[in-house]
Amino acid sequence: MTTIRRVGLWAGAACTLALASCGGGQTRLGGAPNLSVLAGNELPSPGRLDVTDTTSIYYVGPFDRLVIDVFGIDELSNREIQVDANGRISFPLAGVVDVIGMTPSEVEVELAKRLAAAHVRKPQVTVNLKETLSRVVTVEGQVKKPGLYPVVGKMTLMRAIATAEGTDEFSKLDDVVVFRTVEGRRYAALYDLKAIRHGAYNDPNIFAGDVVMVGEEKSRRLFKDFLASVPALVTPLVIGLDRLTN
Repeated sequence: MTTIRRVGLWAGAACTLALASCGGGQTRLGGAPNLSVLAGNELPSPGRLDVTDTTSIYYVGPFDRLVIDVFGIDELSNREIQVDANGRISFPLAGVVDVIGMTPSEVEVELAKRLAAAHVRKPQVTVNLKETLSRVVTVEGQVKKPGLYPVVGKMTLMRAIATAEGTDEFSKLDDVVVFRTVEGRRYAALYDLKAIRHGAYNDPNIFAGDVVMVGEEKSRRLFKDFLASVPALVTPLVIGLDRLTN
């Protein structure tokens, strides 16, 4: 078999592979029990009971670490306290305080009230978040660093993906799904990240507890696997075909 004929066969195989992999169609979203599939702009925002925020408000959750200061009282200042699994903290003179679902400012008010009741004169309490383990977003799929990432303040879809170090070469940008649970009901919405990047529509808000799943461009992965098995003589031709198919 001549070299030219071999090149032709490899190129034909490459074309067949590219066309076949592109013709599989997109996976249908939904079908799971108790899962409501909505348009992206209809995905509801979670409420306080979902331990999330609507803008930049933060609600304390289990295992969060707080730094508490009482102005003018060294023994009660710069104290790092971790919220327990039941959402409670223990603070000197204030006792056990249920802080889950409170904002830091609400914790300040509650601690000040209890300290005043314990005969601390006009207590000025400051509560700051040091570390959050309860408020995280899960970023999965075709991103460079999948994992759990803390949500402090306002986060959007693009920021969540950037936190996971961005998309990779196999990301399917028009197949980004956000899963969310609101008041015990599960929702999902499909987004086109490329369109968001180009300003076609707003970058949606992402909340703690959300799961962001970036789809896979299977045709590109199959083509790359194919390239790895192609002889060096044919590689420039196959790369050219890859560019044409994308």
